[in-house]
Amino acid sequence: MNGGDGGHGGDGGNGITQRNGATETNGEDIWFSPLFLRFSAALCSTVHSVPSVPSVPSVPSVTINSKFIIPNSIVPSAARQIDALISDLSSPDTVAREAAIARLAVIGTRAVARLVRLVRSRAAAPARAAALRALEAVDDPRAVEAALNAVDDPDPNVAITAIAVTRRYVRGPGGAGVVDRLARLAVDRRSAETIRLSALRALGDLDRRTLAPLLSALANDPSAAMRAEAAARRSRRRSQTNPGEVLDQAANLGLPDDPDTLHRAIGAVGNEVALTVLLKIVERVRERETGMKGTERLKWSDVRAAAHAALANRGSRLGVYDLRESLEASAQDVPLEFLNALGLVGDASCLEAIAGAYSRSRDASFLERLADLFGKIVASDGLTRRHAVMKRIQKRWPAAFEVLSRHQRG
Repeated sequence: MNGGDGGHGGDGGNGITQRNGATETNGEDIWFSPLFLRFSAALCSTVHSVPSVPSVPSVPSVTINSKFIIPNSIVPSAARQIDALISDLSSPDTVAREAAIARLAVIGTRAVARLVRLVRSRAAAPARAAALRALEAVDDPRAVEAALNAVDDPDPNVAITAIAVTRRYVRGPGGAGVVDRLARLAVDRRSAETIRLSALRALGDLDRRTLAPLLSALANDPSAAMRAEAAARRSRRRSQTNPGEVLDQAANLGLPDDPDTLHRAIGAVGNEVALTVLLKIVERVRERETGMKGTERLKWSDVRAAAHAALANRGSRLGVYDLRESLEASAQDVPLEFLNALGLVGDASCLEAIAGAYSRSRDASFLERLADLFGKIVASDGLTRRHAVMKRIQKRWPAAFEVLSRHQRG
């Protein structure tokens, strides 16, 4: 990057230029200002500074059995499965594409090399965005370099998804390079507002002193949305509770005693944190609910529902298994937010759980919501009575099946 255009005129030492009698700060010049120097100094005290984000070589997987361990590459059958799922990421069928994202996220590190290859390819934007969504759910530093390159993608969906991948890496080794790139993007007025907002939000886990210079720089940004976001983050950081830290601690260290605190934090930054943080919270809260009764259990169930809603609103199917199992196991009606989440990410694998819940519930509004959800999934997946899932439902819950089928046809 060069030091700016000599023809701009102006202060030159603070990143402020004069143009047509107006004062402005641009995304390039600001990085040579005292403000950037303060930001850099704060950053270096928070994360390890390295020249660039390293590309970590692929590590051979390990096959484990009861007697010995054999280092090896991915076995052929697993490789074929991954290749088939990678191919599905390019499918025009939304259901197939979403299912592939979820399965690749579960496969994890074994799929990272192929996902990175797709991100770097000339594949269509939806396929590359899908690959990035799968990488977002996997904690593997091999994804960092590809994601940082993709934040400049001309397709805004690819760029925003790439930014989401980088968020988990702003702290720790290599974090300086990630933070620097995201901060540059946040102040770059040539970039789309949605992308700048995503970059700023991805930096939300940094401590107050590190982020303060950047937030100050954005206080006079021409974008009202950027000014508002910066102001909200300054206000949030003056408070004693940082919602991003609340979620991180809940996921990695343990749940707080107060479910309301966690619920508020999910509402505040659930659209920003790593998907795996939300999934860990779902799992921890579910464990906490075990053995609870009454109002206290309901509060924690609402927290889990909020985490599911945050996952589903971002198109992630990581929590579908828990939504399905909750419907199957609960003798009572689950919170409606569970059904709202299933309405966004549910598939045919959820239909039996929905039918079972329908057969047990006596609440008219809940039954109506279940019937709507059942019909939506049947229609979106193109299922008929001859489908194996539908046959199983008809055999196990014949009365519920007939009502649900009529509702779907209506």
